[in-house]
Amino acid sequence: MADSSISSLAWRTLAVTSVVGFMVSLEITVISLALPDIRAAFPEASESTLSWIITAYNIGVASLLLVAGWAADRFGRKRIFLAGLAVFAFGSLASGLAPNAESLIVARVVQSLGGAFQFPSGLALLLPAFPFERRQMAIGTWGAMGGLAAALGPPLGGFLVGAFGWPSVFLVNVPVALITLVLSLLWLEESRSDDIPSRVDLISIPAASIGVGAIILAIVQSEAWGWLGIETLATVVVGMVLIGLFVVRSRSHPAPLFDLSLFAIRSYWLGLVGTVGFVVGFFAFFVPFPSFLQQTWEWSTIRTGLAIVPGPALAAVISPVVGRLADRIGNGPILAVGGLSGMTAMVLHLLLTDLEPSLFLGVILPGLFLGFAAGCSFAMSVGAVMRDVPARRFGMGGAGRTTLFQLGVALAIALAVALVGDPVDGAAHLSGLRNTWFLCLGAFAIQAVVFGLLFPRGNPAAQAE
Repeated sequence: MADSSISSLAWRTLAVTSVVGFMVSLEITVISLALPDIRAAFPEASESTLSWIITAYNIGVASLLLVAGWAADRFGRKRIFLAGLAVFAFGSLASGLAPNAESLIVARVVQSLGGAFQFPSGLALLLPAFPFERRQMAIGTWGAMGGLAAALGPPLGGFLVGAFGWPSVFLVNVPVALITLVLSLLWLEESRSDDIPSRVDLISIPAASIGVGAIILAIVQSEAWGWLGIETLATVVVGMVLIGLFVVRSRSHPAPLFDLSLFAIRSYWLGLVGTVGFVVGFFAFFVPFPSFLQQTWEWSTIRTGLAIVPGPALAAVISPVVGRLADRIGNGPILAVGGLSGMTAMVLHLLLTDLEPSLFLGVILPGLFLGFAAGCSFAMSVGAVMRDVPARRFGMGGAGRTTLFQLGVALAIALAVALVGDPVDGAAHLSGLRNTWFLCLGAFAIQAVVFGLLFPRGNPAAQAE
């Protein structure tokens, strides 16, 4: 039965933003399964060129989020959301029709523009549509779609690539995006911030975008360049100088791109710290593990995907449930439990996962604990960070959160790749993975401590709107 305290507009907004969240999350999941076929389709492309098919998207999204958050608050969240959907659909179409690797990389950059403009605007549309006392439920339902996409991604990606070829993992987005675009035009209600100046600090825009992009580039290229290589260090220095310029300008400019006063909100900055802990723990595990199952255990892509499904499926089931619970007790306790569950998953992997294949003990059992951690953490970390952000800063606050999220993902993947290395046999592969599991254990411990001991208690009944 529908909650009578929630308007039909709120439910429609939740439906649209959830479908878009599902689409974007599915895109992230299925692309890795298409890489072998893309490599075969473009044999003339080098490995470094092919790696940019993923890297270009990640850098594009992360570097434009702050601009997208400001634009959503300034020009209208619905307008920016629609623009992002249209660009994402065009980028997906161009990716699926790309005749060579270089064209595919350019199309992925276009796709990243649409993705960047969807994230903060979608969240900024969702939050004010619901009364404050029901927002955590809405965030939980929205987050469940990401978990469902993660669950469906591996088997669906394997099916699409096997039945229709690698372009299908991009082209499948096009009809979904177009249908959602039409529904968004009909269903969504425009909102914006009334106190965002009409002008913006034009120096901060390139400084923030290029600075964040440089840091992401240094992280993702660290394996090829070396962690202490000249290229890595130089790129980090450039990124830090530009981010420093962005901070200085944001402190003094009358129309900053990002309002640094958000960091005076205790739940905001602590939520960001805890979120990075979760992101590193989750993605440093999730990215390299399927390769171990395929290369060392010699499982097929489909079997690997199906074996991993139970964890993300559990996350999708429990995310709306913990969202309703968070409306009563707050995000902190739930996220602390999520951190403890993630730690349990890593301990189980360290104790039970070995060279001899074991579906239940080596994959499913620890995977269920990791899925429980994800269900308690993905959407709830958004709710924790945004808990006390005033409505007029929803776009800006969400953009800051997602930027840190993307930086955390890039760092997690780079660290995992460095720890696993290029193993010569199964024993070396398992040894490298165990190093990543210790890293993940520490990262989940940070999440548990931040949200269990330091994060503000309770769930405020009112908020400065």
